[in-house]
Amino acid sequence: MVKNVFFRLWHWETWHYLAKYVPIMPVWGWYCLRARSLWFFTPSNPGITFGGFEGEGKGEMYDQLPPGSYPRSLFIEPATRFDSLEIRVFGQGFTYPFAVKPDVGMMGFMFRRIGNRDEFQHYHAVMPVAYHLQELITYPLEVSVFYYRFPDSDKGTITGFLKKEFLEVVGDGRSTLLQLILDYPRVQFRLEEMKSKHTDRLSDILPEGEIHVLSHALNLSRGGRLVSLESEKDDELTTMFDQLSRYSKTFFYGRYDIKCRSIECLKRGEHFSILEYNGCGAEPHHIYGNGNTLLQAYAIVLHHWKVLYQISRYNHRHGIRYWGLKPGWQFLKAARAHFKMLKKLDREFPVS
Repeated sequence: MVKNVFFRLWHWETWHYLAKYVPIMPVWGWYCLRARSLWFFTPSNPGITFGGFEGEGKGEMYDQLPPGSYPRSLFIEPATRFDSLEIRVFGQGFTYPFAVKPDVGMMGFMFRRIGNRDEFQHYHAVMPVAYHLQELITYPLEVSVFYYRFPDSDKGTITGFLKKEFLEVVGDGRSTLLQLILDYPRVQFRLEEMKSKHTDRLSDILPEGEIHVLSHALNLSRGGRLVSLESEKDDELTTMFDQLSRYSKTFFYGRYDIKCRSIECLKRGEHFSILEYNGCGAEPHHIYGNGNTLLQAYAIVLHHWKVLYQISRYNHRHGIRYWGLKPGWQFLKAARAHFKMLKKLDREFPVS
């Protein structure tokens, strides 16, 4: 217990969101005052609900991306009968395994890899909201790219480029899965969650060298590890994302999460698939992946907030209105309730 306290004290990236951001929130408040709107950020990405700050659907994001640049998907309503759903899914060429995730989601809540009929039926039975069924993208590398472009420019800027690594343990032929979890420092702050999700295998002894993925969601919040690719940023990569940004003329500020065969393929626009586009609510993850101090991280975040304000102000002056106070508050309240429900469900739902 004491060891965990000291670890948290010296590793600011493990602090609660509010503990990290409260010291710089007056700057956010200043932008609200300048714009005379609590929701000054909503015009930043005009084609996404609420600018992509929170509560937007993945379907609306996919609709604005070039065909073939994202996973082949089916939108599924929870009220759909399972027998008719199976006919539809396999009639359109999907096979096990595939991926499922809520249309409106965050932080990897209820993202799952479905390997058989029982897992699919269980997921569909407990999922109370619309979700996407997608082909499982098997490219070996997942990266995060933070990109922004001012609306009056064809050229944008990549501020962050990182690769993601799974939260996983490796068997030694002697230890149970529970022992491996208990011995892994990166799991210490989510022990109960991991025990709940892997309850059926906790007593299993993993063979030496066998990798067991504890979370298939590569989000930082779900235990994923971020590794800097700063040295790989160049004009070729920026040009690739300029083309993506200009396709719908509505993406100006946010973070792409992408699977690809290699960095070289991504730069050429080949063998990649966009899993997510996180709009103006996206955190610049490169504050974590580059060994920054807390003050350095603050400088990065404040730069991004300034850019967000400038993009939003430009779009507002060109006809994209800020959301009204009441509609914005109601939307955000509903989104928070939705995510709270998904978080609870995710903690209880097993990982295959």
